[in-house]
Amino acid sequence: MPTATAPSPGPLAVVVIGVFGSGKTTVGELLAEALGAEFVEGDNLHTGAAREKMRSGLALTDDDRWPWLDRIAAALAAGPPRGVVVACSALRRVYRDRLRSEVGPRLRFVYLKATPDLMRERVGSRRGHYMPASLVESQFATLEPPLNEGDVLTAPADMDLETEIPKLAARLSPPA
Repeated sequence: MPTATAPSPGPLAVVVIGVFGSGKTTVGELLAEALGAEFVEGDNLHTGAAREKMRSGLALTDDDRWPWLDRIAAALAAGPPRGVVVACSALRRVYRDRLRSEVGPRLRFVYLKATPDLMRERVGSRRGHYMPASLVESQFATLEPPLNEGDVLTAPADMDLETEIPKLAARLSPPA
């Protein structure tokens, strides 16, 4: 599998992954800006029924996630020539593999590694998000950290964004 520092030809396709509250949207937006790419919020690709299920405190099942992952893959595959960055939890390897099979070898991931304590703290202070703090535990129960996956860069969820976003962008950018 290609390494995260040697993307295959074609538009850059990056998925920022991690548990709820890890900063996928913030990092994704900043990374897209640094790369000159388009940003897509994966949460916006959930159905209303899936959002309502999560809002009521119920974790999604794989049957809920497969069509969502297919919409994520379509957004990645159809990304503009300048590239696309998508925020998507992709907590299990099988989810990441599904995206890989649909998008191909140009796909890269940025995993925001977090602790349950940090996520409970962050999520507990959120207002207006459809996903309640009670789902943090289910996210960690589902999480299969992307160990030994050559197309994944790992960054701490509590990283200094001003310092680390340019470093991540440099590692993801195609060689000149």
